[in-house]
Amino acid sequence: MKILLSITLIVLAMNVSAQEVNKKIHDQTKNKDVLINICTRDGMISFPEFKEMYDPLYAAYIPDAATMIELKKLVKKEKIKVVFGSWCGDSKVNVPNFFKVLDNLHFKEKNVEIIAVDGLKKAENGLIDGLDIQRVPTFIVYDNKGKELGRIIEGPKTTLEGDLLEIYKKKS
Repeated sequence: MKILLSITLIVLAMNVSAQEVNKKIHDQTKNKDVLINICTRDGMISFPEFKEMYDPLYAAYIPDAATMIELKKLVKKEKIKVVFGSWCGDSKVNVPNFFKVLDNLHFKEKNVEIIAVDGLKKAENGLIDGLDIQRVPTFIVYDNKGKELGRIIEGPKTTLEGDLLEIYKKKS
């Protein structure tokens, strides 16, 4: 029984690690190539359709200094899941700005998981099952134990850093 369990765990681990990162598919819904599933930041920003807006928007975005000072005091070892569409206008605008905020916070990149969805807002292999993703981008903040603290859906209510600050204030 232990051997069978060990073999099952090894096969599962191989399937997870074998999952293609920065995978591109042709999305029938959008009739274009899109990213799907787990992405790296480099993979996301090198995807041609996404890159054309990412670079100038990232460079131009200036997070509010006072909000950032307050936010820096609250950021610890949280994790953030970014669910976006490489085809989506709101993702093309808000994802670069969100990463500018994270970079200014010196947020550890290993604590950010990036998942691309297709035009139906789906990913493969159950990656977003149970997350109730209806609009993209969706930025989900988790505490270090995996409990969801809050999310920013599609666009911020105030600013990305302001909404992030509100999520972090609820935690403390």
